[in-house]
Amino acid sequence: MEVFTHSEYQKSKRVSIFLSMPDEIETEEIIKDIFRQGKTCFIPRYQVQSNHMDMVKLASPEEIASLPRTSWNIQQPGEDAVLEEALSTGGLDLIFMPGLGFDKQNNRLGRGKGYYDAYLKRCLQSQDVKPYTLALAFKEQICLQVPVDENDVKVDEVLYEDC
Repeated sequence: MEVFTHSEYQKSKRVSIFLSMPDEIETEEIIKDIFRQGKTCFIPRYQVQSNHMDMVKLASPEEIASLPRTSWNIQQPGEDAVLEEALSTGGLDLIFMPGLGFDKQNNRLGRGKGYYDAYLKRCLQSQDVKPYTLALAFKEQICLQVPVDENDVKVDEVLYEDC
């Protein structure tokens, strides 16, 4: 998977990336590289009771180990932790997107809550240039067609690896 040599990754300074679940592409090495390259790293903080998500600043790759887990078993900063939110401090250049499935038209099937779709709409309202969206997928997740509705936002590109 050519993340490190991707032009959008190389030129980005403010990057959001998900902490991978067992059925997703492992993101730990990308997170380490974000810090190695001197980029600013943001990770999702979901509000479980709504479809609201913020991208909050991660201080270091080592911080991940101490993050609490949600009821969905996702590690993220606690809701009471006061952290820098990407959109209030200059926006994002690049967002790595998770998903359950993708098609050749760059449609993305998420987990059904609309967190990323709603967040991308907020990005468009608060920053001049839309962040580039790069989905990370296993080859098996590429489908002929995934179901979409009018709220679903396409990704700019899907990077997939052979398993």
